[in-house]
Amino acid sequence: MPIKVQSELPARQILEDENIFVMDEFRAIHQDIRPLQVLILNIMPVKQDTELQLLRALSNTPLQVDVTFMNTASHVSINTPASHLNKFYCTFEEIRHRKFDGMIITGAPVEDITFEEVDYWDEVCRIMDWADTHVTSILHICWGAQAGFYHYYGINKVLLDAKLFGVFKHRVMNRKIPLVRGFDDVFLAPHSRHTATPSDAIHACKDLTILAESEEAGVYLAIAGEGHRIFVTGHPEYDRMTLSNEYFRDLNKGLPIQIPVNYFPEDNPENRPELSWRSHSNNLYSNWLNYYVYQVTPYELEQESAGN
Repeated sequence: MPIKVQSELPARQILEDENIFVMDEFRAIHQDIRPLQVLILNIMPVKQDTELQLLRALSNTPLQVDVTFMNTASHVSINTPASHLNKFYCTFEEIRHRKFDGMIITGAPVEDITFEEVDYWDEVCRIMDWADTHVTSILHICWGAQAGFYHYYGINKVLLDAKLFGVFKHRVMNRKIPLVRGFDDVFLAPHSRHTATPSDAIHACKDLTILAESEEAGVYLAIAGEGHRIFVTGHPEYDRMTLSNEYFRDLNKGLPIQIPVNYFPEDNPENRPELSWRSHSNNLYSNWLNYYVYQVTPYELEQESAGN
């Protein structure tokens, strides 16, 4: 799938080196096709890493995708240069008059405090409410999923006794739903979090359908209604080395951290991690774009006046 990004976005050269089809604005406007408009609310601290991971994950269908990156105005990022944000990111006020085919809300490293203590929580709530009427399908990832469970359904997260960290087995629970079409019965996916949304509370919510679950990591994939809201509690977009980088980062800071589960061969951090979740990650994002965005979204996205 051709991913349309700004010509100078640093991730573009990396993706092209990986033989992923990336096109710039000039080529895109000369194609007689309407690309899917996908908005990414990126609230991870090192935004360039998440940009690359998500663009790679969105690159595996024949659909053309036009990606817009958004960050919160109520929080100043200290891990991403302001020049990068000013050049490649927009704020909610700049796009609130637009409609989008799909939207991704990323994770965030704020899980050890309550939602209300997060300095951009009110803004994220406004964005989620806006997305309900301006986006065809919203994909919530990790903390973004916890935020959605809490905001929409009042299901709060709980603090875990130890960090859930590693690559865990999950089982498909409802094979009739297109989002898991092509999945194996059991598949692997990474998790990295100190909190969890209780599985029994998710099961008890009549508005949610569980699609995949893990004995160790809990509910992994849930869907509301016909797919307007989708929740992924892990990080299927993670690269091979992401958990390794997190492990050594925390180790060097003297933080209590265990070797990630089922990740380093022989549990030896000196060994190169095995990439065991990429195919199902690609399948998940492809199914989302195809069945819940492309097949559902109107051909003409009606936009509001700038004053709305």
